[in-house]
Amino acid sequence: MTHRERRRMTRSTLIVGAGEAGILLVRDLRASGHGRFECIGFVDDDRGKHGVLVEGLPVFGPADDIPALVHRYRIDEVFIAIPSAPAPVIRRLVALCRASGVPCLTTPSVSDLSECRVTLKQMRGVRIEDLLGRAPVVFDAASIRQTLQGRCVLVTGAGGSIGSEIARQVAAASPSTLVLVDRAESDLYDIECDIRRAHPALTLEAAVTDILDAPDVDAVFAAHRPARVYHAAAYKHVPLMERHAVAAARNNVIGTAVVAEAALKYGAERFVLLSSDKAVRPTSLMGATKRAAERVVLALSGGATLFTAVRFGNVLASRGSVVPLFQKQIAAGGPVTVTDPEVVRYFMTVQEAVHLVLRASIDGAGGEIFHLDMGESVRIADLAEQLIRLSGLEPGIDIEIKYTGLRPGEKLLEELLVEGDTVEPTRHPKIFTLRERLLPLSREWIADLSAAVTRRDADRIIALLRLAAPEYAPGHGASLPR
Repeated sequence: MTHRERRRMTRSTLIVGAGEAGILLVRDLRASGHGRFECIGFVDDDRGKHGVLVEGLPVFGPADDIPALVHRYRIDEVFIAIPSAPAPVIRRLVALCRASGVPCLTTPSVSDLSECRVTLKQMRGVRIEDLLGRAPVVFDAASIRQTLQGRCVLVTGAGGSIGSEIARQVAAASPSTLVLVDRAESDLYDIECDIRRAHPALTLEAAVTDILDAPDVDAVFAAHRPARVYHAAAYKHVPLMERHAVAAARNNVIGTAVVAEAALKYGAERFVLLSSDKAVRPTSLMGATKRAAERVVLALSGGATLFTAVRFGNVLASRGSVVPLFQKQIAAGGPVTVTDPEVVRYFMTVQEAVHLVLRASIDGAGGEIFHLDMGESVRIADLAEQLIRLSGLEPGIDIEIKYTGLRPGEKLLEELLVEGDTVEPTRHPKIFTLRERLLPLSREWIADLSAAVTRRDADRIIALLRLAAPEYAPGHGASLPR
């Protein structure tokens, strides 16, 4: 085989970052015999490294030289080997590679690297979470494992985006038994299969159970007597719930009360409600029901079971969220629909959100609402543009962005706190506690709401939700629901 033929079979690569990660990547390429890659050299913004040899390869100059080097050396691919790179740096590097017409791969973040090793196998495409302006949350898996190991843990909504990730992280902590509860049979089956495959020795129970079926919920709790309960089952789609007050109140409030009462009856150590930033000064029915659910849960505090709620914002790539919607729209050729050019949201990855939920459940003394630090807010229009560019296309040229107006119940800005709220730090720098200012909701209020749900009396439901969330003010485009 001639040199030219061999050259055609290999891909010329350029590594961004001549630090430890870049060195480990070069060593892996050589040690593993990845003959299809030929590393030409490095670029690095550290001027002190320019012109020197690292692992026998030249450090050509700063990252801004990528376009010229791609042209000069006919680079086929760029590897970004900077695990600690913040989002603005990744955005700049992606833009340089895109302008040069070459694909780029990146290392996982520092928290995701296994055993501080960097290998070709770990390299992956740039994801939208890499481009968001958030500092990664440092995981504390050891403390979570210590508190869950050997205990029975129950997760409701276990087939959903958040519930299934809670189940995965709990399974990795070696509980005595993991009980998965969901009424969606197919979703429950999928997560059961995933966990059995990953943890074949784990005692796992999957219960096809509706949280509104109190006798069925009681039977599940009686059979397993879980020590920890993570209540993730909820209706979450704001515009849809605006039209279905009965369903929203029944599932999000009455269902929460059913599960919480069972946890209390069967002596659970801790009950954690997964709430939402939409419960803060709600403008939607969904937000009002989550606010009411918080108060229902906190009303049970004070006994042997510790009840807490955890609020967080939008979860990237969760089912029905904006990222998979935009990706579908891009794949279909557009347009990408954004409600308003000024709408902003807070985002976390599902792994971050769940880790912090588990962490909060360790620190809670009962009766608190945990507030998670969501980082900087993100303009949805910017998110749309970044997703289009990640797909190798140009916003406004290849894919149109179309503004459609705020939907019923939506805000321009989601709030995490309101004026007058006092927060206290916890042992985790990303978690704060918020003490409830209103009196807990009584069982009489729950009975009244349940009667209104049975009668399908939307007006009475809304009136009761206003009592539970006095700051509830129907938002843009609100209409009388069913």
